[in-house]
Amino acid sequence: MFLHASFLHIFGNMIFLAIFGPTVEDAVGRLRYPVFYLLGGLVALGAQVAADPSATGPTLGASGAIAAVLGGYILLYPRARVLALVFIVFFFTLVEVPAVFLLGFWFLEQLYLGATGLAGTGSGEGVAYFAHVGGFVFGLLAIRLFVKRGRGSAGAPQPPLPVY
Repeated sequence: MFLHASFLHIFGNMIFLAIFGPTVEDAVGRLRYPVFYLLGGLVALGAQVAADPSATGPTLGASGAIAAVLGGYILLYPRARVLALVFIVFFFTLVEVPAVFLLGFWFLEQLYLGATGLAGTGSGEGVAYFAHVGGFVFGLLAIRLFVKRGRGSAGAPQPPLPVY
């Protein structure tokens, strides 16, 4: 979780963590958040190993743990909206997108890319897609155990509008 393959790899991970992490940390608290994050990373690693036990390449990066944060976010703030930068040929615009749509699409994309990689139809390129899937599912299932008492999607304030 603390090593990355390239600058671009860590940069992409840190963007997602910077956008969604602080809001989840506010909901679970400063002491519980690192435990949630680390457990999410370990579960993500386990999911990747279970999906492809014969893999010989190293599994690097924090994206499985960050996927746990994304899973927690989507459950805590299902009505939150995210500003997304959308490119259309040479033009770009900012569009406000429901977080549940953005993160749900991301999850389904990871599931599809992981499944096609196992079937031998995708390139894979060394990406641990099932670590993303496992971390996200862990976040969905475990976030309620970590939320501070009296908080949650009904009791927690809506997060600030993150930019993606």
